[in-house]
Amino acid sequence: MKQSAGVLLYRFTNNEVEFFLVHPGGPFWAKKDSGAWSIPKGEFSENEDPLEAAKREFWEETGMTISGNFSRLSTVKQKGGKIVHAWALESDLDPAVIKSNMFEMEWPPKSRQTQQFPEIDKAGWFKINAAKEKILSSQLPILEELNKLLK
Repeated sequence: MKQSAGVLLYRFTNNEVEFFLVHPGGPFWAKKDSGAWSIPKGEFSENEDPLEAAKREFWEETGMTISGNFSRLSTVKQKGGKIVHAWALESDLDPAVIKSNMFEMEWPPKSRQTQQFPEIDKAGWFKINAAKEKILSSQLPILEELNKLLK
């Protein structure tokens, strides 16, 4: 069973919590917004520590290292069956300076040509209602759990 690990960053702005989400890159996601965003996350192997994998994936997807007091959140199962392990961390960063790693895929389809795309094409801070609209439905419980813990 595939597993991935990620970190949901949060910050307080004018006493209101904001959540850091990322938008996947590539042609499939280019015109999708609502229900397409995610916590920065990625797959890890059985012999890798999930929290260390979450930190590594955050760096790969944003180009930024994070550290601090990570809080374990519940594990969720995505529609495709992948298990997502999540942690919360209070931190602040500028989404305009993220630099994601790249992936290659055949594009356009059946063209036999490959193109490179960023794994993440944008990131942003969102208040709870906007975050609920943007995040993948299968990751919504992670967002809601953290929101309740912060109240």
